[in-house]
Amino acid sequence: MESGKIIQVEEKVPFRLLVPLSIQHMFAMFGASVLVPFMFGISPAVVLFMNGVGTLLFIAITKGKAPAYLGSSFAFLAPAGLVIDKMGYEYALGGFVAVGFCGCVLALIIYKFGCDWIDVVLPPAAMGPVVALIGLELSGSAASNAGLLDEKISTSNIIVFGVTLGVAVFGSILFRKFLSVIPILIAVIAGYIAAILCGIVDFTAVSEASLFALPNFMLPKFSAEAIITILPVILVITSEHIGHQVVTSKIVGRDLLRDPGLHRSLLGDNLSTMLSGLIGAVPTTTYGENIGVMAVTKVYSVRVIAGAAVLSIICSFVGKLSMLIQTIPGPVIGGISFLLYGMIGASGIRILVDSRVDYGRSRNLTLTSIVFVTGLSGIAVNIGNIQLTGMVLACIVGMILSLIFHLLDKLNLTNDRE
Repeated sequence: MESGKIIQVEEKVPFRLLVPLSIQHMFAMFGASVLVPFMFGISPAVVLFMNGVGTLLFIAITKGKAPAYLGSSFAFLAPAGLVIDKMGYEYALGGFVAVGFCGCVLALIIYKFGCDWIDVVLPPAAMGPVVALIGLELSGSAASNAGLLDEKISTSNIIVFGVTLGVAVFGSILFRKFLSVIPILIAVIAGYIAAILCGIVDFTAVSEASLFALPNFMLPKFSAEAIITILPVILVITSEHIGHQVVTSKIVGRDLLRDPGLHRSLLGDNLSTMLSGLIGAVPTTTYGENIGVMAVTKVYSVRVIAGAAVLSIICSFVGKLSMLIQTIPGPVIGGISFLLYGMIGASGIRILVDSRVDYGRSRNLTLTSIVFVTGLSGIAVNIGNIQLTGMVLACIVGMILSLIFHLLDKLNLTNDRE
């Protein structure tokens, strides 16, 4: 493989290259994805199983044209936490099923009426900063995982973080041939070795784990109160999904909103969430970490994503392997995320550049300014038990503002109408 060569979505990858590339994707999402079940107090094995199954389902529904890995969604944490505390996890599962079902209905509506409305409600001047915010608002999470926001910063954490990030950054520009497409995997391995040498990896759980174990499946229970509490999350995950599809489109150089279509990707995403609720897992969503991996490596093949999904399913049944991967410490995950989240932020700026947004027009300058400030200001709007903040709130504000501008154009009231 030549350094810098792009491997497109439909291209086949030889098995000897497929395995390390797939492992790289699985490592990129593993830390964040396993964190959600820990917060819900359930075993991560069933989540790893559904992440793999959901990803394969997503690839099938999108006809192998949309490279995306489905991992655990953080959007459900607050409302699901309320339901779990009051009623138990089974009723939260019922809420997940309801959200997934409503998302599938929304996908059918988009299939019927199309997605041309996106160009109206999210023009490039608004979409660019919205996509950038996906990465920028996660930057604090990367620093937190690395332990850089602790009151007393550990020297070991700094060393492991520095080794991981350094290998990822310099490897992406210095490695050649095949090594040039697996800098993330090499960085994870280097960081993990550094963590072992620094004595911050504990293998006790690995030695105590059984070799093989079935995931802890669980059936949902349904309550109108639980469903009403969780249902507004659909607004959050839909905004997040559109943003991820837009930034992935820019990375792979294809309009995924039209081919395979937003309705297909949205259906795959929400059907996976619905199935997750039916078997006891957590809701799934397309993952920014894996989008970042594609941006760094220029490997967009869905076969690599599918390989990572299969590995995730295998890990869910192999107890010791699952526990071994879970020993990857926060500074390693944080070091990788530092680069990957920044890549997503840069992709948002790329939308503005590629679209040649004219900031001589007042509306474009206003849209970008308001979206950025809304997303980064820390403002939060509460709707029942759902809190809208960051990228999601900025996206909604940008959509409303763009729609108002469009209506004013129709009434011939604006002074910068093209």
